Amino acid sequence: MNLTNQLYDYLHDCGAALVGFADMSMDKSLIYPRAVSVAIPVPADIVQSLKIAPSKAYYNAYNEMNDRLNRIVTNGAEYLIDKGYNAVAMTTDVVQIDRDKWISNFPHKTAATRAGLGWIGKNCLLITQQYGGAVRLSSILTDAPLQTADAITKSRCGSCTLCVKGCPAEALSGTLWEAGMERSKLFDEQKCYLKQVQIMTEQTGIKMDLCGKCFAVCAFTQKYIDSENFD
Repeated sequence: MNLTNQLYDYLHDCGAALVGFADMSMDKSLIYPRAVSVAIPVPADIVQSLKIAPSKAYYNAYNEMNDRLNRIVTNGAEYLIDKGYNAVAMTTDVVQIDRDKWISNFPHKTAATRAGLGWIGKNCLLITQQYGGAVRLSSILTDAPLQTADAITKSRCGSCTLCVKGCPAEALSGTLWEAGMERSKLFDEQKCYLKQVQIMTEQTGIKMDLCGKCFAVCAFTQKYIDSENFD
């Protein structure tokens, strides 16, 4: 079994639901040319509840999923280092978000689309065939010679506008994504942020930008919920 398959199986054993391998060599700002993209699903019962409003249960699940992803990618990076390669786990303490510019020093969604895990939906989130937009992401950067997937470069949302209509901030433009597109063409991040904080604070007393309705109502997410036998 080659290294790519070995790492794929190992990350699944560590708890990853989706694993993909991306060629990042075109991005000269990154220290290594390969990315391993990892995803886990938001629990279906939590997703179902987000159609109404965010909750403390979602807040707790969000933090637990981040911790779980941190452990998975840390294990994966250590696995590659033990094999003699360089690797960095892009955990929540490594990936920093510039709140003024609304960008991070490493975009997990970009790695995921280049790894073939999904595309960017009209809600500006990664959409996967298996779980819709109900996923949390993390990544590993490495120089290991991993076999990479074909990148997904165009939206597969078609004419669907469920997230656009469901957005409580009316922040989504309904534009179909293509790789390299400016994020501002998809949504108004300031309107989104302010409404998320408002709703989360009103519902839970926690001042944080969490909402989730735009991925909860997604048609691909609904297929995941239906498969888990939730009405």
